[in-house]
Amino acid sequence: MSTSALRRVLSTAAVTTAGLAALTGCGLQPATAFVPEVAPGSIERLDLPDGAAITITSKNFTEQLILGKVAVLAATAAGFEVTDMTNVPGSQPARELLLSGTADMTWEYTGTAWLTFLGQTEGIPDPTLQYEAVRDADEANGLTWLPTAPLNNTYAMAVRASAVEELGGISKMSELTTLASEDLTFCVEAEFNSRPDGMTPMLAAYGLERGSSVRESDINIFDTGAVYTATARGICNFGEVFTTDGRIDSLDLVVLEDDLDFFPAYNVAAVLSSETLAEYPELADVFAQISPEITDEKLRELNLRVDEGGEEPADVAFDFMIEAGFITAP
Repeated sequence: MSTSALRRVLSTAAVTTAGLAALTGCGLQPATAFVPEVAPGSIERLDLPDGAAITITSKNFTEQLILGKVAVLAATAAGFEVTDMTNVPGSQPARELLLSGTADMTWEYTGTAWLTFLGQTEGIPDPTLQYEAVRDADEANGLTWLPTAPLNNTYAMAVRASAVEELGGISKMSELTTLASEDLTFCVEAEFNSRPDGMTPMLAAYGLERGSSVRESDINIFDTGAVYTATARGICNFGEVFTTDGRIDSLDLVVLEDDLDFFPAYNVAAVLSSETLAEYPELADVFAQISPEITDEKLRELNLRVDEGGEEPADVAFDFMIEAGFITAP
């Protein structure tokens, strides 16, 4: 067994016992090891040494659970013995699993790494520049960022589809300035309303002044989930959303283009321990196949199947991988 493999075995044994107890104690359960059986597809079985192992982690919200299972299925099809440590409560604990060597791979968002892990105060709206900055900074932490997927799970403004024509066929946020003041009504969550990169600076970036062209009484504060339904019901014309939330489709909302690039980039990418990738460089080719298919539109579809359809993330991930031809059913 290689040194890094032995380190992972010992570290995983120690952290798993304490970590799973901690997860249970806070009311959350670790992911089950179950995923549907798979066989190779376009992801072919690699020529790996006996006992080649990889541990995969993810956070505990729907999108991350689906992506985590996608990675588990991909690595299994490639011939790895996979330890499934998805469903970790929070960004920082998942990050620590990578930094400690307990886990080898996760899907992470460029903006999250830049602002939360690397301590920067401002995000970078340009996706390429944001990716390059995170990739270069995390190299010193022993982590390798593979190229990003198209998915950019960032803030956006959305409008109900039935109101688009009523509002002059609006499709871009810069077109907000063409609307009458009485049409500039917003539904947002409390955090976005007060964030230094939230509501007030967003309006300013697009040439609107809070309290003047946008009346304070026309900014309505809701819980996160209620923003979507309030926007769909016409309580406001524009609602703050996350770009990969399945409710965008189920409630027939239309996302406005952030054509001045106000919102930071939160593209997702496969992030691996540099030591693991050096040991198994073929992993880069495995994830290079998958990443281009991870789009906002696809994840809205998959997230909705879990959040409203009640399906298991592993089953949704399996269907995605089968339909794309990455894996086959045995």
